Amino acid sequence: MFFNILVIILGLCVFEIISSVDNAVVNAHILKTMPEKYRKFFLFWGLLFAVFVVRGLLPFVIVWATNPSLGIWQVITATFSGSADVKHSIEMSKPLLLLGGGIYLFFVFLSWLFLEEKKYAFFVEGFIHRQSAWFYAFASIITTTMVYFSLKQNPMLALAGTIGVSAFFLTDGFKKNSEEKEKKLMSSVMSAWSKILYLEILDASFSIDGVIGAFAFTISVPLIILGNGLGAYVVRELTVRGIDLITKYAYLKNGAMYAIGVLGAMMILEGFGHEYPFWIAPLNMVILLAIFLFLSIRANNEIKINKISGEIK
Repeated sequence: MFFNILVIILGLCVFEIISSVDNAVVNAHILKTMPEKYRKFFLFWGLLFAVFVVRGLLPFVIVWATNPSLGIWQVITATFSGSADVKHSIEMSKPLLLLGGGIYLFFVFLSWLFLEEKKYAFFVEGFIHRQSAWFYAFASIITTTMVYFSLKQNPMLALAGTIGVSAFFLTDGFKKNSEEKEKKLMSSVMSAWSKILYLEILDASFSIDGVIGAFAFTISVPLIILGNGLGAYVVRELTVRGIDLITKYAYLKNGAMYAIGVLGAMMILEGFGHEYPFWIAPLNMVILLAIFLFLSIRANNEIKINKISGEIK
């Protein structure tokens, strides 16, 4: 039992760290334009807000949204008290939660694969990126297929899936706008308090990926809060000590996105009744990250060798 819990918490922690790299990069860039005292304020109070408010409450809100008959306070108190009735209710709503979350995560992966600028680990990534217009066609086909099979099984599944689709496009729109907003903030004389507010809103948007993905590991809210909270703390430390610790590994983001895609697909299948052992999600993530970490280290070594060869010549 303890081993299972440890694997889940470590998996959640690593997943939160990797899925929040973009968030940490934006934070680091904007914090450079702020006075020291405001940086310290954001890194301390921002961490409390990110862990206890966003990542602390969001899992409960998601569980409550799939169990509206319970009431949000009842979900919060009963989750920690171990109420059998609430556990049964949450277990019954698990397919809705997994399908909605799975669709959201799988669209995050597809959006990255088709639309986002990246360092290509494989030739096929460049080819797919050049077909970016097809993302919307694939998104439409997947949504229609999901609704068709959901209606045959349970109309509420179809609703949960379309909510996941809507959540993706809402948060994706905000994230896409964040890059342009970051450029303006970097060059503007906007007050430090305005920048802190923007960073908190952005952090809340980015945290959705980590919280939703956490349900692929477990539906235990306390474990999700603990694992994601530890991950959020590490991300803040990376922001302080230099984001180059991760960004120098060029293909690590690729591995993270493939892990998100596989987790999303697993959640969709679980939503339709397929079951997987608890260790499958963490193992999948570790294997994919290890592969792309190896590719990153190999690429870095090749650059060093080429640089040395050039100097010798």
